[in-house]
Amino acid sequence: MTEQALPSTASTIALVAHDRKKDDIVVLAREHKALLSKYRLIATGTTGQRIQAGTQLNVTAKQSGPLGGDAEIAAEVVNGHVVAVIFLIDPLYAQPHEPDIRALLRICEVYDVPLATNLATAKAVLATLGGVRVGHLIFNPVSGQGDPQQQLRLIRQHLAPQIQLRVHVTQPGDDPDAIARSAVADGADLVIASGGDGTVSTVAGALMETEVPLGVLPRGTANAFAVALGIPTDLPGACDVLLAGLTQTVDAARCNGKPMILLAGIGFEAETVERANREAKDRWGALAYILAGIQQFGEQQPFEAELEVDEGKVTTVQAVAITVANAAPPTSILAQGSGKVIASDGLLDITIGTSATKFQAFNALIDLMGAALVKGETRREDIVRLQAQRIKVTTNPGQKVVVDGDLLNGALDDPIEVICYPRSLRVLAPPSPD
Repeated sequence: MTEQALPSTASTIALVAHDRKKDDIVVLAREHKALLSKYRLIATGTTGQRIQAGTQLNVTAKQSGPLGGDAEIAAEVVNGHVVAVIFLIDPLYAQPHEPDIRALLRICEVYDVPLATNLATAKAVLATLGGVRVGHLIFNPVSGQGDPQQQLRLIRQHLAPQIQLRVHVTQPGDDPDAIARSAVADGADLVIASGGDGTVSTVAGALMETEVPLGVLPRGTANAFAVALGIPTDLPGACDVLLAGLTQTVDAARCNGKPMILLAGIGFEAETVERANREAKDRWGALAYILAGIQQFGEQQPFEAELEVDEGKVTTVQAVAITVANAAPPTSILAQGSGKVIASDGLLDITIGTSATKFQAFNALIDLMGAALVKGETRREDIVRLQAQRIKVTTNPGQKVVVDGDLLNGALDDPIEVICYPRSLRVLAPPSPD
């Protein structure tokens, strides 16, 4: 199976009822609407229509029972999509044309899927599911260098049964932001982003200023956001963090409206990221960024930057690199002017490199590395350090901008405005040492 052929699977509840039990299943669905809305629902034809009309829940109607709808549901059980089946039977007056429970019961027994046949057992099954978190997993199959099918299987196995997953495998043209917003609207208990920092950032943007926490399963090249928050970069370790359920509430930002959980790089960093294309990252991994940075180091030209900070004084500087950081691990060297970027202080950390020569620039990089190691700010005069909740940058000549690993669209001479939204994002992560 190729990466593009990976299926988008869902945690599904199947609903079936004999004719004299259809009113009962509609009432049951109405009473448990909040829970059922978190799951994908399937039903035989008439039952599905009745439930949807009576509850406004979104139900995928299969064929009617006499035409094989129960067999279609059994196939979904076999494919591992179904977490429970509710089949309200009429033990006294079932008609010959109505679905026979025996075949579906055998399939549920084989695949260890709970099946309820009356209201008492149905309510017991739903009560059990009510104690399980429902997570929407947004899985980017092109991130990283591993086998996405194997990684997805590992994630499902590690998180079940504590978290019921609705899996969305993104394809070219899919919008993770829209998927995440739909998950929030469906009542998700958490939304999990699995991919690189770009995927995580896009999903985080949809969760800002909501109560739905972000889970991170890093599978990218740098995985800087996970490192910054202390989330393990191996999948089993990251899954354990999700199961623990502990959260950090951190700042998030927007750069020209685009979500930003890490940093915006203007000039040198943006050029470096553009050089480290997908082919290079697939071949060299994180080393691709270092090789690209070495190449760009000899070519980067200074530029003029006008800075407007917090609606205050406007300053003009000559720069070769400007980094505006919301969160950043020590490996994000150009963000380390203050030695440590705190993700929950309500402020952006701004580091401006103004070195006039390549020799000065090289020494400045060494100094920034040292600042990150000792967690203390650099004292170099050619490194400017600022903190602000908002900054607007206008460059001349216009410079490329990278936001959380992705190049920002727009004209090069467009102003860059970054706004921090303090403590606007809940993230499933170990407790912060700060």
